[in-house]
Amino acid sequence: MRGRPTWQGHLKLSLVTCPVALYTATARAGDVHFHMLSAKTHNRIRMIPTDPETGPIERDDIVKGYEIEKDRYVIVTDDEIDAVRLESTRTIDIERFVDIADIDRIYWDEPYFLLPDGKLALEAYAVIREAMRRTKRIALGRVVMHTRERLLAIEPRDTGLIAYTLRSHDEVRDPDEAFDDVPAKKADPAMVEIAEKIIAQQSGPFDPSKFTDRYEAALKKLIAEKEKGKGRTVAAPPPADTKVVDLMAALRRSLGQSAPKRESAAKRKSAPRKRAS
Repeated sequence: MRGRPTWQGHLKLSLVTCPVALYTATARAGDVHFHMLSAKTHNRIRMIPTDPETGPIERDDIVKGYEIEKDRYVIVTDDEIDAVRLESTRTIDIERFVDIADIDRIYWDEPYFLLPDGKLALEAYAVIREAMRRTKRIALGRVVMHTRERLLAIEPRDTGLIAYTLRSHDEVRDPDEAFDDVPAKKADPAMVEIAEKIIAQQSGPFDPSKFTDRYEAALKKLIAEKEKGKGRTVAAPPPADTKVVDLMAALRRSLGQSAPKRESAAKRKSAPRKRAS
């Protein structure tokens, strides 16, 4: 089920346009949602908007305000916000095509299905999709969603297009600052070699169905047991001791190897000696 579109408008490539719609490509994760209840009555708690001076206030009496300095606001109405329209409010204008490797993964954000909106859009939609597939390029465009203009990266997928919102440069923190305190210690080549073998042993194809939310499963089990009146709690096993005393020994154990054993003195004596040439 597609549900309601997040955005509707036009996809534009130079002078070619077609009606399109954006649908969210993800579902809300997790089925366990807790409500706030009164500890005495177990009734649902109502969140009532309150003015600290006059008390409870009706939602119709709430307005939007932008704080320009401490306790000073500029009031903006919904009609005024709707009147701020850019071309990207109703049109995704493709501005540039890039290689997917050019986009740092730290910028990728939310995925959406970008679908043709009506039968008249199919021909132009298919032309844009196939041209992108053949040139192996990612399209960059802009769109206004949720009172923000976002950069979109669009790529062909099967018979359709997938669009990802990209984080802006100002939203992404500088990795150099984050890693500044990490010392550039050179790793032991022998240890790195063993770690590479461990990686090879644990390598395989990505199958998202194998990764389930074990924490949510434990919560569901807890709820089911409490519903039956058992009153038990579900606890995860305590984590293993992760304190590493000998890193090389830990790597070898991870690889399924043991430290090489020394030959006994008796075995060395019994071994045939090589004749000197």
